[in-house]
Amino acid sequence: MSASTGSGHPRNDSPEYRSSLLRAPKQPLYILPVRLAELTEPLLAGETIGALDHDLTRQHDGEPLGERISISGHVLDEDGIPLVGALIEVWQANAAGRYAHLADQHPAPLDPNFSGAGRCLTGADGGYCFITIKPGAYPWRNHPNAWRPAHVHFSVFSPAFEQRLITQMYFPGDPLFVQDPVLNSVPEWARSRLVARWSLELTEPEWSLGYAWDIVVAGREATPLDDDGAE
Repeated sequence: MSASTGSGHPRNDSPEYRSSLLRAPKQPLYILPVRLAELTEPLLAGETIGALDHDLTRQHDGEPLGERISISGHVLDEDGIPLVGALIEVWQANAAGRYAHLADQHPAPLDPNFSGAGRCLTGADGGYCFITIKPGAYPWRNHPNAWRPAHVHFSVFSPAFEQRLITQMYFPGDPLFVQDPVLNSVPEWARSRLVARWSLELTEPEWSLGYAWDIVVAGREATPLDDDGAE
């Protein structure tokens, strides 16, 4: 997704994030005309969401290892109006910092009770909630001794699949922020929009720590976006 630094979004070709130089567009994007069908079909129906799709800790027979957390917030437009019925998908590493994906072969343990993916639809107030395990940091070979901070990937679809945004959410106080070129590709004044806020109100006693994070899809306060290939 092309964006200028003045908008708060990262450049697609950020030099410090080395692989972005290989996949960033080399020519101006060609904007295809949008037809009515692409904006209205297929609509996201409630029956496509399973009862446990939002709870990544209850999708297997056993409990996953790690620190249980909840992530809650709202999806809003630039005027603060809630986006109702938007599909949110998340994917993440497990507590040891490893994805349940064949491409991830670094020597951290897999968790048979954690697949690391979930989804939900926003409610009448634009709200969403995921229950999951706090992901671990992991090495990624971008630069010497490179480690990615703990993060969760978010994808937001409008009620039509033609409109999709991708971003990442980070956790407050992570010491790896200073050397992460993905986060640092975002203008400094906009980076805080990618960092969740720990919330005592969302924390459940003896069960889970709660984090609050809103997603703003457009305008001056928009949540900075990824390109589709960010790790």
